[in-house]
Amino acid sequence: MLRHYLRLVIFTVGLLLGVQAPGFVDQYAKRVSAHYIEVKRNFAGFQQAADQYFNGDVQALVAHHLASPDPVFKGEAKTIGALFARIKTLAAELEAMSGSSISRLIHVVVNPNREILKETSDAYSYTVPLSPDAIAYGITVGLVVALAIELALAGLLSLIWRRSWRALSIRKPPAPRAPRREPVISAESHRDRHG
Repeated sequence: MLRHYLRLVIFTVGLLLGVQAPGFVDQYAKRVSAHYIEVKRNFAGFQQAADQYFNGDVQALVAHHLASPDPVFKGEAKTIGALFARIKTLAAELEAMSGSSISRLIHVVVNPNREILKETSDAYSYTVPLSPDAIAYGITVGLVVALAIELALAGLLSLIWRRSWRALSIRKPPAPRAPRREPVISAESHRDRHG
């Protein structure tokens, strides 16, 4: 009976963990979007200069800043390059987060932006959404966790049972021995020997 309750508890824990997946992915996607908007806003002035003087070529703008004798312009070239690289990275993340629910989850699990993933996990607020995705993920994770633990326990018990069975079969009880009889030495045979 206790075993059945443990199964239910394990399934419920897996269910609650799985229900969190869509919410976590959604919060991650919102952070990506917020970072992208912020970086685009910070880069807007540089993009305008690139559009006005270099036909929108940001690399030409960076090269122009690097070629300048002014150390302030040279230092600004690093900032422009870093912001432009960040825009490209975040644009790729936004693209990855625009797919289906399962592809978004796989991306967050396999190839997320580590900085944004850490931000998301640090600030994550647990929720129990009742969306179809959350319910599907919850049931799936609950079943997988329950099945994995059930199989692990069954394998462990099987291993213990086999070892104890082998140990019992190796230890065969010794065959009963006939009681040892001391030879009876009569007085005559004693005299004949020592005679």
